[in-house]
Order: sequence, then structure tokens, then C-alpha cells
Amino acid sequence: MAAAGRLRALLWLALAAGAAALGKRSSVKVLSDGMWRELLQGEWMVEFYAPWCPACQNLQPEWEKFAEWGEDLEVNIAKVDVTEQPGLSGRFIITALPTIYHCKDGEFRRYQGARTKSDFINFISDQEWKSIEPVSSWFGPSSFLMSSMSALFQLSMWIRHCHGYLTENVGIPVWGSYAVFALATLFSGLILGLIMVFLADCICPSKRHRPPQYPYSRKLAPESAQLLKKLDEEQEADEEDVSDDEMEGKEVSNGNSSPNAVRQRPVNPAAAVDKS
Repeated sequence: MAAAGRLRALLWLALAAGAAALGKRSSVKVLSDGMWRELLQGEWMVEFYAPWCPACQNLQPEWEKFAEWGEDLEVNIAKVDVTEQPGLSGRFIITALPTIYHCKDGEFRRYQGARTKSDFINFISDQEWKSIEPVSSWFGPSSFLMSSMSALFQLSMWIRHCHGYLTENVGIPVWGSYAVFALATLFSGLILGLIMVFLADCICPSKRHRPPQYPYSRKLAPESAQLLKKLDEEQEADEEDVSDDEMEGKEVSNGNSSPNAVRQRPVNPAAAVDKS
């Protein structure tokens, strides 16, 4: 009876310990694409990881222990699964796993120290992050460039989900899914090209489509019109007078040249000797 009572007590203790372990809530916050603006306020330590990454799996126990000190250090401890949140992965340009960022009041610094609980605590308590140069505003997560990169990563994940839906649920073969995306890419490129050409033609029209510009496009006053008409008539009269004078000069020169030509005919000396 005593042995059975002890065994029963041990079972109750084991169950209570298991329930306490399951009921214990993790101090690590999980961030998503729509929550990234929370990083712009306060102080954060964010880990980017992937479930399949062995180095990330080794880091998780230390990260959980460090998160228990978050309230005392007045810092938020969070993590991001890059396989589920591609937007945040693109916004921070994650090229290696795990990657840890320190964020404070909109400034972002990449942590490159040792990955133990004590090192994390010293990094925050001793403010070692001040010795690290923050990320440039051009490449900061809140910049336009990184926002575009985030949208591109989200688009790639959406295309991946569509490919999985077409091949697994609809039953389309892999090559058929690729053909659908190729046609969609071609069609969207044509539409964007037409829109760009239309906008360019509206902003900077070509010269052949521009209306001709005449120097006298405006309506002239009656006095100006009469003056121009009078000037044209005088110019035509002067041209006629010049042409008449030229004709008279040609006739006079022709008349004078014919007698002179007769009088100045050269005489052959040999012919004159023969006649004598």
C-alpha cells in the first residue's frame, strides 16, 4: 500500500510538472509582415530564423533564456520565421541564418557577437550596440527601396503558393503551371509596355505629331494687312522694272555687237598674197 501511494504521488508530480511546462508562455514575441512598424518604437532584439536551420535550432534555447530577461532589461525579444514572413526577410535583406538585429527608435544594427544568453545581456546592459554603425537610411527597413524589396519577396511567395495550388489542387502538370506563369508574365509585360508608351507620348509627344507653327499664325490688324499687301505690290513692280531694264540692255548690246563683228573680221594674209 505504501509503495502504491508513493508511485501515485510521483505520477501526480510528473503530471503537474508537465502541465506547468506546457502552460508556461514563451517570452519571445513572434513578428509578422504587418507588425514590422512596431520595431520603429522602443528597443528590440530580433532573430531571423528558419525551422530547418540547424544553427537556428541550436540558438533557440539561449534565445528563450535571454527573453526571460527582457522585462528587466526593458527590451523586446522577438523572432521572425523567414519561411512564413517573406516580407520581413526582404525588408532586412536576410542572406544568412540565423541573423540578429538590434532596433532602437528607428535605428537598425546587425548583431555579430557571440550567441549566448550572457553575451546578449551584456550587449544590452552595457550598451555595446552604440559601437556598431547603424544601417544607412537608404537601405533601412523603412526606406522606399527596402519596401519595394519586401513587396518583391511577398510576390515571389504568392507565386509559389499559386504554383502549389495549380499542381496539387487543380492537377495541372508542372510544365503547365510554368506555361501559365510565362503567359501571364508576357501579357502583363505587354500591358505595362503599352501604358509606358502612352504616358511617354502624352508627356513628350513626337515632332511629327506636333501642330505646325506658322510665323503669322495670329490674325493681323486691317492696317497691317494693307501695309503688307502694299509692300508685296511694290516688290513685284520693282522686279518687273528690273526685268524690263535687263531686256533693253540685252537688245542694245546685240545691236552694237553685229557691225563691230563685221568690221573687225580678220583677214587671212595668205589669201591676200594669192589675190595679188
